[in-house]
Amino acid sequence: MSPIILAVFFPFAFALIVPILFKVLRRIHTGWFVLAVPILLFGYFIRFYPIDGPEDIVVQSAAWIPRLDIEFAIVLDSLSLLFALLITGMGCLVVLYSIFYLSKEREALHNFYVYLLLFMGSMLGAVLSDHMLALYTFWELTSISSFLLIAYWYQRRNSRYGALKSLLITMTGGFAMLLGMLMLRAATGTYSIRETIALADTLGEHPLFLPAMALILLGAFAKSAQFPFHIWLPDAMEAPTPISAYLHSATMVKAGIYLVARLTPIFGGHPEWSWSIVIVGLLTLLWGSFTAIRQVDLKAMLAFSTVSQLGLIMSLLGIGSMALTPDMAHGQAVLLSGAVAAALFHLVNHSIFKGCLFMVIGILDHELGTRDIRRLGGLAAVMPVSFTLAVIGAFSMAGLPPFGGFLSKEMFFTGMLDAYRTLEGWTMLLPAVAWLASVLTFVYCMILVFRVFTGPKPEELPDKPPHEAPIGMLISPSVLAAAVVLLFFAPNILSGTILEPSMRAILPQTAEAADGFHVHIAPWHGFTAEVGMTAGVVLIGAYLYRRRRWLERVRDFVPWRWTLNRLFDWTLAGMERISLKFTRFYMTGFTGHYFAYIFGFLILLAGGALIALQALRFDFSDLSPILPYEYALGGSVVASAVYMLFARSRIASIIALSAIGFLVALFFIIFRAPDLALTQFVVETISTALFLLCFVFWPKLKEEDGRLPFRVTRLLISVGVGAVMTLIGLAAIAPRPFESIARFFENSYELAGARNIVNAILVDFRGFDTMLEIVVLFMAGLGVYSLIRFGREGRKDG
Repeated sequence: MSPIILAVFFPFAFALIVPILFKVLRRIHTGWFVLAVPILLFGYFIRFYPIDGPEDIVVQSAAWIPRLDIEFAIVLDSLSLLFALLITGMGCLVVLYSIFYLSKEREALHNFYVYLLLFMGSMLGAVLSDHMLALYTFWELTSISSFLLIAYWYQRRNSRYGALKSLLITMTGGFAMLLGMLMLRAATGTYSIRETIALADTLGEHPLFLPAMALILLGAFAKSAQFPFHIWLPDAMEAPTPISAYLHSATMVKAGIYLVARLTPIFGGHPEWSWSIVIVGLLTLLWGSFTAIRQVDLKAMLAFSTVSQLGLIMSLLGIGSMALTPDMAHGQAVLLSGAVAAALFHLVNHSIFKGCLFMVIGILDHELGTRDIRRLGGLAAVMPVSFTLAVIGAFSMAGLPPFGGFLSKEMFFTGMLDAYRTLEGWTMLLPAVAWLASVLTFVYCMILVFRVFTGPKPEELPDKPPHEAPIGMLISPSVLAAAVVLLFFAPNILSGTILEPSMRAILPQTAEAADGFHVHIAPWHGFTAEVGMTAGVVLIGAYLYRRRRWLERVRDFVPWRWTLNRLFDWTLAGMERISLKFTRFYMTGFTGHYFAYIFGFLILLAGGALIALQALRFDFSDLSPILPYEYALGGSVVASAVYMLFARSRIASIIALSAIGFLVALFFIIFRAPDLALTQFVVETISTALFLLCFVFWPKLKEEDGRLPFRVTRLLISVGVGAVMTLIGLAAIAPRPFESIARFFENSYELAGARNIVNAILVDFRGFDTMLEIVVLFMAGLGVYSLIRFGREGRKDG
């Protein structure tokens, strides 16, 4: 197996030994061992930096399920390298931060780091996979591992609720994405993303093209918390702060952005793709920034700010994808492609300054015991380092110099203005919405800095006396803050090495026509429209910050009772109520009712199929004559069955039932099926013994209860089942319009190397089915064991 594939699976392999390290080396924080994983991976991937041209792209694969054309196909180009470096680089800082944030005495660290490594490996697999089904597999693994991370403190009701919401929304989007990928496979005949891109010119006319596009966008929007799927992200903030800094600022929420960027060469240039992304992105940007202002929990404020910033990046990718429009002039295409550079640059900036801010909020929560803005104030004097880090991160998010966020925000304004100048229609709204959202972003950034750190001391003090965090907890956010400043003074360290090659991967047709892309980022370009928009953001934003009460009045006009969160809760609760009522309707506690449901369904399904398929064809011409002893055996079976119905003793009923089974075994002997006869004898003997053993402990029947009352429904069901099964047996011996599938399995020795056909079917031909059955039984066994083992005593800390 190639080294890069081993790198993807390295976090999964290391996760297996984390519980051993936690148990054996309890005196050492487990995070020190886990820290080696992202460091080694970051060092491995940085070796490929930069990837300038096609000759530097790494393509490797390993067989997974060759018969189904499924393989681990890995492609490392500049775009996937950018995300791999973000995943591993932020992973280093997050693990280091978590060592000082999580106590080894009070926390189940083995669970935390196992989940974290599973997520890291899943994200690497998702951004490096070229095979669509492999990408989908890792995609859903990110949802599962993030569910475990969000519910890490599962004693808390809000943690369980946030984890469930994120899982339901992101995995539903994942299923939609899978359907879209299967449609692409049906249209192109390949699962490879690179091969699909090569067929993009002829793919637009296929009838499955638009449905596949819509379904894939649903998956991307759900993963990247775009409106209206954004409601899972704020509730996911119940996870420990290291998780929020990692999943919800730098990695998981960027998976949808990666998917849109990766598939833009396939769908870009089609107005349905581009305008859907632009509209959803700008709506998310505006709604997220507006909602962030009303939050009193700092992590909730950062959550909605993340939603807003993701919408900004998504809208830029939508604008940039219009550069692939076939009939667009060359100069206009090059102009619009600048929006892709802005999206990639802001993606890096956002990961850095948002990770820094999350860690600062985690410090406040860890050291003061609260994240409530109403209980915070005047912290700058006692927490100067945290204050400085908060200023750098918040001012960068607000788009102020001298921080990297200022440059990407200017590029954002440029992209929207270029779209307005280039495109026709209502595009004047694009820079207007961008400017309004930036004003609101400036307001909540000022609330974060000045209300918390320089505002008046609150009447209700925090749970702990204010004090600066230990040096270990300040290392990671300090590194990120330094990177924020570095990107302002040296932004072009990314231009030729990351941004331009990634743009070629996203817009290959435009790059080929333009003979490559040339990105130059400078802090100052003179007095431009973008500078004027920035000045307006600062002036109007400062005024609104000073008039926050007036803004709150405007906010109160929004009907917050009718929100998407309430709709989600109402839908979920309604489904639970309906399912509960339905369950109570049919779960009566009487076995007779359950058998009635089962056999009634059998009559409807099997009988309906016989009629619908016109399978009621009988041919008795080739039947063998029935001998007298066969009549005797058949009559004995009927007599035993009738006697069992009217027997007044349980022992007599059991004996009659057992007699039926043994008489059927005699039929097997007569028809020369000794293996079936032996199986029947064994099963009947065991079941008879079990029946007798069970009835020993059952209460005795009263005299008046000795005979069951007559019911018409029971008569109809019993007669119906008998009639349907008889018709099925008669139809089975009729002439068949097609060759039996059994002839395929007769050649089991050559096909599977097995002399026993039944074993070959179970182990080889139905191998996946059998494996999944075993997995289900294994999971059920684990669940039963967990309920028995931990049900009474609950979870013990550590």
